Formats: sequence, structure tokens, C-alpha cells
Amino acid sequence: MNTSAITPARTLATTTRVLRQLRHDPRTIALMLLVPVVMITLLRYVFDASPRTFDSIGASLLGIFPLITMFLVTSIATLRERTSGTLERLLAMPLGKGDLIAGYALAFGLLAIVQSALATGLSVWLLGLDVLGSPWLLLLVALLDALLGTALGLFVSAFAASEYQAVQFMPAVIFPQLLLCGLFTPRESMQPALRAVSDVLPMSYAVDAMTQILHHADPTTAFLRDTLIVAACALLVLALGAATLRRRTA
Repeated sequence: MNTSAITPARTLATTTRVLRQLRHDPRTIALMLLVPVVMITLLRYVFDASPRTFDSIGASLLGIFPLITMFLVTSIATLRERTSGTLERLLAMPLGKGDLIAGYALAFGLLAIVQSALATGLSVWLLGLDVLGSPWLLLLVALLDALLGTALGLFVSAFAASEYQAVQFMPAVIFPQLLLCGLFTPRESMQPALRAVSDVLPMSYAVDAMTQILHHADPTTAFLRDTLIVAACALLVLALGAATLRRRTA
């Protein structure tokens, strides 16, 4: 019988299984680890004549890229297990939904650590990203964003019938956040209705947190608020993702 309690041994077994499957999928690993690095490098040289622009945009994208890539990878990988019947077979075993969702989150979270460390290290120490705050805070926010992307991917996979449909969720879930997060224009200058929408989107707080690190040497109250909101959103969406695990595949 399935329970919601988390058993460390079962959670780690799920994590190991997911990592073993990903090890045999080099294209997915390349998407997670190399694409953010390539995009950050490309952005640096697009703004080669304006390093201050790279500083302001690059810091924000360090939070956005992990969210986007983890969303894509997690939604597709989880959908494969739903459509193949793997999830149903696992839930028929003495494996709690908490074990399953925590195992997936931990597996993709470990990859997110590597992804975020590569992108942050490259940006700060090789590409010259200039921030007043600690690079470790950049890494922390990037990890929280990656966890949020993982949670969103787990959640939306329940509503897609194919990998193509999973990718189609990106314009609906990610693009509005990208447009309204304050990357392209300050949220304060947006039309009031759009500003109100942006206030409830987690990516807005991820960008705000990165902006705080960019301009302040020490963590501010606003930074702590923003990171807590991103973390709370990630946990909430993970809980919603766990609630979809009883959904039977077609």
C-alpha cells in the first residue's frame, strides 16, 4: 500500500535508478550541463562592447537557464515513465509517493548542482561576471531555480500524452514568466495588470534575488524574502506533482 511517508532507503533507491537511466542518455546530460554554459558564453560575447549589460542580464540568466533546462528534461523524462507504465508499477510496490517524488527531486537536484556550479563558475571566474555579492549566493539561487524547474516538470508531465505535448507546455508555463520576470524591463514600469500577474510568478522572485546579489555585497532582507518564495513555490509544486502520481496513463 502506498503511503506519503518518506523512507530514506527507498528514496535513495529511486534516486539511483533515475541517475542510472540518465547515464545512458548522453543527449539529456548534454542538454542539462552544456547548454547553459554555451548560452552564457554566447551572451558574454554578444555584449562584448558593453560588459555592464552582460553583468545585469547574465546574473539574471544564471537563475533562468537552470529553471528552463530542468523543466524540459524533467517533464520529458517523467512522461516517459508515465507512458511506459513504470510509475504505475512502482506505485503498486511498497513505495510511497513521498519516496518517489523525493527520489526524482534528489536525482535531478544532484544534476542541478553540477549544472549550476558549471554555469556560475564559468560566468564569474572565466567570463568576468561582476557582482558585488558572493558567488555562492548566485549558486544558491541557481539551485533553487533548478529545483523549481524540476518541480514544474514533474507536475506538467501528468497532463501530456507525448513528449511533443510536454514540450508544448513550455510556452504556457515558462514563456509568460520569462516575459514578466523583469529581465527585459523593470516590473515597476509594466502596465498595472501585468505587474500584478508578475507578482505571483516565481521566476520574478528568482530574477529579483539575482539582482540583489548583483547590487549588494551582503544578503538583504529582500534577497531572503525572494529566495524563500522561490523555495516555497518549488515545494508547493512538488506536492502538486505528487498528487498527480495516481493518474493512470492512457
